[in-house]
Amino acid sequence: MTDLFQEPDDATPLEPQEREGLLQTWITHRKDLNEAEQENIVDGAAWARGRRRLALERMLSEDFMRILHKRMFGEVWQWAGTFRITERNIGIHAYRIGMELTSLLNDIRYWIEHKTFPSDEIAIRFHHRLVAIHPFPNGNGRHARLAADLLIERLGGKRFSWGGGSLADVGELRARYVAALRAADNHNIGPLLEFARS
Repeated sequence: MTDLFQEPDDATPLEPQEREGLLQTWITHRKDLNEAEQENIVDGAAWARGRRRLALERMLSEDFMRILHKRMFGEVWQWAGTFRITERNIGIHAYRIGMELTSLLNDIRYWIEHKTFPSDEIAIRFHHRLVAIHPFPNGNGRHARLAADLLIERLGGKRFSWGGGSLADVGELRARYVAALRAADNHNIGPLLEFARS
């Protein structure tokens, strides 16, 4: 397998045991993996958007976050929908994932109920903290972007453009996205809000 597991410098590398979770034996190059994941993500997004009657409370649950990840990556990875058990170059310690995710979901419910921030900002803060927790072995950014899109749609807004291109490709767009995430890490949510609507 040539470049299959070669990640961009700003991506989270998979551990050897996680690499073994690849379900599709025909995938031998990074391009194949990206295509298979993207097809699965499209199916997962369609599934999620088909749940129009899903209560906001149910959507803002650990169970739904796991199911969403499984729907997005379950045709490609055996561990899809399962919290990571290994440490990463980004994210919290693995043993804290459950309690940090619960805290985030409780915060989001509170912010919505009390109109703490405008709807766009609630959804973008949700995205940022979900990425920061990094609950899954891989696919965290894509999962967090879809979760934020679902939330803003549920709050009556339009889904985000996320820079208007593919963030899977290394380049200027991805660099802007990562820089906006880092600004949010430093309590400046403005660049990420701007990027999400650009």
